[in-house]
Amino acid sequence: MAAKRNTRSIRGPVVPSRGPLRPLGTDEVRVTGGFWESRQRVNGERSLAHALEWMERLGWTGNFTAVGGGAGSRRRKGREFSDSEVYKLVEAMSWEHGRAPNSELDARVGALTAGFATAQAEDGYLSTSFGRDWQRPRYSDLAWGHELYCTGHLLQAAVARTRVSGPGPLLEVALRAADHVCERFRQDGTGICGHPEIETALVELARLTGEQRYLDQAALFVERRGHRSLPAHEFGWSYFNDDVPVRKATVLRGHAVRSLYLACGAVDVAVETGDDDLLDAVAEQFDRAWARRAHLTGGMGSRHQDEAFGDDFVLPADRAYAETCAGVATVMLAQRLLLATGESRYADVSERLLHNLIAGAIGDDGRSFFYANTLHQRTPAQPWHGGERLDVVGGIRAPWYEVSCCLPNLARLLASLSSYLVTADDTGLRLHQYATCEVETELADGRPVGVEVRTSYPEGGDVAVRVTRGDGPWSIGLRVPGWAAGAVLVVDGERRPAAPGDVVVSRNWAVGEEIRLELPMRPRFTRPDPRIDALRGCVAVERGPVVLCAESLGENNLDALRVCSEHEPEQAGDAALVRARFDVPANASWPYGVPLAERGPATPLRLTPYHRWARRGPSTMRVWLPAD
Repeated sequence: MAAKRNTRSIRGPVVPSRGPLRPLGTDEVRVTGGFWESRQRVNGERSLAHALEWMERLGWTGNFTAVGGGAGSRRRKGREFSDSEVYKLVEAMSWEHGRAPNSELDARVGALTAGFATAQAEDGYLSTSFGRDWQRPRYSDLAWGHELYCTGHLLQAAVARTRVSGPGPLLEVALRAADHVCERFRQDGTGICGHPEIETALVELARLTGEQRYLDQAALFVERRGHRSLPAHEFGWSYFNDDVPVRKATVLRGHAVRSLYLACGAVDVAVETGDDDLLDAVAEQFDRAWARRAHLTGGMGSRHQDEAFGDDFVLPADRAYAETCAGVATVMLAQRLLLATGESRYADVSERLLHNLIAGAIGDDGRSFFYANTLHQRTPAQPWHGGERLDVVGGIRAPWYEVSCCLPNLARLLASLSSYLVTADDTGLRLHQYATCEVETELADGRPVGVEVRTSYPEGGDVAVRVTRGDGPWSIGLRVPGWAAGAVLVVDGERRPAAPGDVVVSRNWAVGEEIRLELPMRPRFTRPDPRIDALRGCVAVERGPVVLCAESLGENNLDALRVCSEHEPEQAGDAALVRARFDVPANASWPYGVPLAERGPATPLRLTPYHRWARRGPSTMRVWLPAD
């Protein structure tokens, strides 16, 4: 078992005490420009305020003071899990306050924390949905009540707040809640929550405080999962990941977000307890799911009814569910596997999610978002002008949904994104995600080092890394993505081939020295595994890490589109041109045995980044293109 390191001072959402890579905190990596800086800025200036406004309008934030006593205390608002959305927002606000100090945000976190304390029972139990004489009893519906799920998000909010601002009232509330959970569920041999989340939260709280019982309780929850202790349901026990013990499962399955959150908790437990068998089991499950159950954008989930994974290779583009929260959870899991194994392919996973699903989910104004992320929109969606949107699909970003878990989840990821970019190992720095940023940290021996990264990625493929601090011998590692065959590393003017994986330069660095990575950004065709029946005969186009799509505001019928795949796509800025035609389908009274369509003329068709679709208005769109 590797020795533990002291990580309590690191500002980040996941800070393992063991592993080949040490994450850098949000105060050690600062995004200063480009693709992600603008998104972080919009998140901080608009999305957080937008989410808070909706939660206040709908009474979700007021639930805490309402149930704590006084007039109207019996009038709780929102779904049974709405507490968790407030906690996620507080987590996002905390990370944002660390990224760009803001006294107004700080005050709002303090005011919300006071409400949490008002609603908390003397024994530490905290829920606005259960436990009072006019509500259902505590833990009377573990399958669907979400009490432990909500508590988990409370703990993560407290971890963020403490790592940014130091111990305070929110940590006190969280510690009382965590102590209550341990007391109530330590001796309960079967008790688990229908929605995993408490597991990873308890581990992170243990990392923050050094309190062993929080880690022990998280391990108990992981081991109890899979014994069918939750009630039977029409979706089956796999929906809750309660069908097979974590150690014996072979693939992620069931409700996508539940499955991914549980996997995060299991990796955290495995790392902190030195349980390599558990770590290997979860890595195998994720690797199989990524190889057989992930959409091209990285989205997880192809079944709408239960928001779940389909069977292997069941990946229809027009029925892709790919919930935004599942995308966030996949990034969370990939980061944990990267830190635990040091394998750069997990950073490739995060890159695909970040530049496609995550970047596409949020509106330009930061005040609208996708819940589900289809890969094929057959008909234009109608603009949404009402209040809460009840359905979660439809090809248009809505300002709010009845279930609005995705916006605060996006917000907390974007606010803490700098902690996902760079890590350190025993010899130096490792750059995993490319963004214009400044990095300053200390190596394991205490020496200060720093670099400045300049890039137009993902529009451009050049990444320049200049040393700003740290004379003497140390190393800089750059990730070459799996798609980047033909990449070139430039050191001292010498051009070297850089194969996919990690390329590491070790030397006696001097301030001002620079290395550069050149990634090939020419658009390329991607073909699906032939076992994906729904995509057979189609191609997609990617450029760098970005998936491209055909989009129409009404000028073209994308169902009639045919692409000539013998002609390679041509670059057009950050987009691509393909040779395509639109065939004229024959009218028929029966959709089988229809005469061949009339072939249209071949013309250039512009494909644009998937993350930009539906930003000009309601449109049709498709990622997978039928090919001649």
